[in-house]
Amino acid sequence: MGITKTPFGEIDDRAVDLYTLTNANGLVLEVITYGAIVRRLEVPDRHGKLADVVLGFDDLASYTASSPYFGAICGRCSNRIRAGRFELDGRSYQLPVNDGPDHLHGGRGWDKVVWTAEAMETAAGPAVRLSYVSRDGEGGYPGTVTASCVYTLTKKDELSVEMQAATDHVTLVNMVHHSYWNLGGAGSGPITDHELTLHARAYTPGDPVVPTGRIEGVRNTPFDFSAGKPIGRDLAAVGGDPVGYDHNFVVDGAAGELRPIARLAHPGSGRVLTIEADQPGVQFYCGKFLDGSLRGKGGKAYAQYGGLCLESQAFPNSVNIPAWRNQVILTADRTYKHLMIHRFTAA
Repeated sequence: MGITKTPFGEIDDRAVDLYTLTNANGLVLEVITYGAIVRRLEVPDRHGKLADVVLGFDDLASYTASSPYFGAICGRCSNRIRAGRFELDGRSYQLPVNDGPDHLHGGRGWDKVVWTAEAMETAAGPAVRLSYVSRDGEGGYPGTVTASCVYTLTKKDELSVEMQAATDHVTLVNMVHHSYWNLGGAGSGPITDHELTLHARAYTPGDPVVPTGRIEGVRNTPFDFSAGKPIGRDLAAVGGDPVGYDHNFVVDGAAGELRPIARLAHPGSGRVLTIEADQPGVQFYCGKFLDGSLRGKGGKAYAQYGGLCLESQAFPNSVNIPAWRNQVILTADRTYKHLMIHRFTAA
């Protein structure tokens, strides 16, 4: 069990470091300070064989060239804001648009900056704290925000992701952790055979992809994962261009309380991932925009549906929906807090 630190390159004259955390059971987590990215996570299958279950790259240049948020902490306000426009504290704001006509994951956001890091040995297991100060006006957002993320690889074979932020002026904050999961191993094939359970009886449909404020039940629709099913079973019925899931689900239970949000199982390896979080929603993205053009670790091509994301979050476009607006507004007298627990077992 322990923590090591090694160089991982340089960007804009700033060194980027790689931290390797190993827990008492032999699980291995790699985190780089660029984007606060989880680069590698090795967990055992039913026979004890380790495999890296997150998509990523071997070198920094690949992350800076064209990464679709592999393993990153996204912010300041993650997911989509329609047309990049919102009103706050009597002022109108226009953010850069980087996803068609909309603003996504903070534009040139926190996934594209170098964070400072501090290794920590904790009672729960080895950890690394990453911190970043986003100055007033950065990305078009008001207020200076001080953000942090603590990754802990616990003795219970959990990846804990604890995010916090504070501001000196009213602003928007919605931090998400954006790992792409493939429990068969990164680059091993599509995740359509993975069995997914979502603890969500409703979702927020979009027009076409950005939520409008409607909440609809998932029963008798392709979006019903309440009883668990293979991801590929109803994939074609979801529609879209390309076809597949990229939707926000309304997590059962009270927002602000740590509660189950998802269970993901890979029949071939026996690996099981269960996730608990305290946010109101979770974005399920099936990797439909992957197209084989990105070559990841070991030179493996990441084909369509090669990895999936389960992003605990506030609802997308919340600032423009009166009933959801307070989910993303952060004032100087409050601290934003967001906790995710990823638990790994094998069956």
